[in-house]
Amino acid sequence: MGLLDFLLLLLVAGICGGLAQTIAGYSRSGCLGSIVLGFVGALLGVWLSRALNLPQIFAINIGGEITFPIVWSIIGAALFVAVLGFLSRGRV
Repeated sequence: MGLLDFLLLLLVAGICGGLAQTIAGYSRSGCLGSIVLGFVGALLGVWLSRALNLPQIFAINIGGEITFPIVWSIIGAALFVAVLGFLSRGRV
């Protein structure tokens, strides 16, 4: 994996995390937070899809080594953000 592949992976994860924050309606992080959220969402979404025996809907290959699941990343990140938003809204 080269530098360009790594930067492309960060860009895709950031976009997925940003979309998830928009869907969930809760945004407290910037660009780096969106990137981390995209990766956490990918982990959570892939785990959820494997547990329910669901197929990968839309995944892209980056550098021939890494397959990044776009749809499951957005779904997993949106669920994660919704839980975070639910837990932190009660506090002042």
